[in-house]
Amino acid sequence: MKLADLVQSADWKAEKHVPVIEAPDKVKAGEKVTVEVCVGKEIAHPNTTEHHIRWIKLYFKPDNSKFAYEIAAFEFSAHGESVEGANKGPVYSEPVGKAVVKLSASGTFVAEAYCNIHGLWEGSKGVSIEE
Repeated sequence: MKLADLVQSADWKAEKHVPVIEAPDKVKAGEKVTVEVCVGKEIAHPNTTEHHIRWIKLYFKPDNSKFAYEIAAFEFSAHGESVEGANKGPVYSEPVGKAVVKLSASGTFVAEAYCNIHGLWEGSKGVSIEE
């Protein structure tokens, strides 16, 4: 079995687990670009002690390369845990992360998210360098 066999994907507008990547479709080479990734944009994902998104990783795969590059890893550690019991804690971390990057090649952003109940999910978004 391969890791790729464990990763699920779907349309983020219909599936709450798919990470959504927000970034421009076109950018200028070498200019700063903000990339935001989240889970639950269209359909909210539960954020409870029992059911939550634990992490999101963001990668970039240039069109002219076989390999992807890890841009950022976002870990979400607070899900309502407390000494009083599950879901009674004072803080919940939301599955959202932002990264600022400079690109020199067109390619694809790929995000992978981990739900503690439903496993690995991925989403992607292409970006091109303006001429």
